[in-house]
Amino acid sequence: QVQLVESGGKLVQAGGSLRLSCAATGRTFSSYNMGWFRQAPGKEREFVGYISRSGGTTYYTDSVKGRFTISRDNAKNTVYLQMNSLKSEDTAVYYCAAVQSSYDYVRLRENQYRYWGQGTQVTVSS
Repeated sequence: QVQLVESGGKLVQAGGSLRLSCAATGRTFSSYNMGWFRQAPGKEREFVGYISRSGGTTYYTDSVKGRFTISRDNAKNTVYLQMNSLKSEDTAVYYCAAVQSSYDYVRLRENQYRYWGQGTQVTVSS
């Protein structure tokens, strides 16, 4: 199994940028498909983005396309979410998720991931 720890969440002004990190334990990080989700107060958890095992494929929900970028550094067992041009609507707890697989496909749903981090709070002030 793998344990995930998100970090980097903070209060930021609208229009600003943040980079979230998700650090993983274990020796087989490169075998995991990874995703980012978020949950705003009173809302259901929603998909944000996906990245394949080697980082060659990414996919984003429409509301963050062009503003957010997912990347990974398998040598550091870390996945990143670069968040630019932040809006108040981006305020949420952000979670990273992982599932081990011998193949890649875009995973958009919570039940397609097995492991979850504890979340990190991002608050965008207007």
